[in-house]
Amino acid sequence: MIESRPWDDPAGAALRAEQRAELDTRYGCDNHEPGAPPSASDIDVFLVATDLGGTRLVGCGALRRLDSTSAEVKRMYVVPHARGSGVATGLLRALESAAADRGWTTLRLETGTAQLDAQRFYQREGYCHIPLFGSYVGSDLSICYERELR
Repeated sequence: MIESRPWDDPAGAALRAEQRAELDTRYGCDNHEPGAPPSASDIDVFLVATDLGGTRLVGCGALRRLDSTSAEVKRMYVVPHARGSGVATGLLRALESAAADRGWTTLRLETGTAQLDAQRFYQREGYCHIPLFGSYVGSDLSICYERELR
């Protein structure tokens, strides 16, 4: 089940903390994200996924508006035991639908050089590699993607 929640929802905060810990381990440091981290003041959509019973948290994702026609996917995360189950695809499609509902026609995102699984996922889901944008320009750890919504 995927539902919209406020950015400061405790369940969402717990998922984001898990994601942060995993990335800190992958990169061997805690400063692997260029630019300002997302916050309640700049996140337009925040989705949380739970298992079918609605009892276990399995993932999250957010959208931050970039301009009148585009938004950035932020904090896409699926807990390890739910990876490969379709949760990530469900979250991404729900984010794309939310973006389209807001009139946004382009989604962009940044992932990292140590996140080969994420790179493969976004490419499989129709996202194309683009030059680094915004605060990611000049980052040695960033890889950016974009998808035009139809």
